Amino acid sequence: MALCAAMALPSMAAPSRNMVTAQQIADTLSEAGMKVSAQQVTLLADVVASTSKPRLRVASMERWGDHRVKVRLDCASNAECIPFLVAVNLNNGDAMPAALNSSSTASRSASGSKSPAVRAGEPAILFLDGDHVHIQLTVTCLENGVPGQTVRVVSNDKRRTFSAQVFSDAVLKGRL
Repeated sequence: MALCAAMALPSMAAPSRNMVTAQQIADTLSEAGMKVSAQQVTLLADVVASTSKPRLRVASMERWGDHRVKVRLDCASNAECIPFLVAVNLNNGDAMPAALNSSSTASRSASGSKSPAVRAGEPAILFLDGDHVHIQLTVTCLENGVPGQTVRVVSNDKRRTFSAQVFSDAVLKGRL
């Protein structure tokens, strides 16, 4: 009988998980001066928070090609969520945020040819999603790949090999 009570206790004490939505992120970005809609926001991984309305903050923005911005967000309280990245697609009429126009970040031009978004031997960021865990790690690509293609990558310690889908320049997504 005591064993049943002890086994039930962890499930009752588990914190609730609430998905952070593209709309919440768009609202936060708009408050920070970057007027975007939820349709322009792409979450690179499932993001969960301990509250239904986390207080999000923009930590940094970086140019990510000609028509995209990589935005790092976090919660005002570390207990609410961990830092995460999103991609914001800018419409043709949207101006690149002023702080990013003078950025020295290198970007590939959006040419008509399909040049690889990841190249063999180059580092990339791999976002791994599982049922209860979200992991971001730096890996080395073993193959060239374009967005949507699945490529093999290896961890920096060379112990684990993963298959991951190319999301964009040097960004991959995978499942645990």
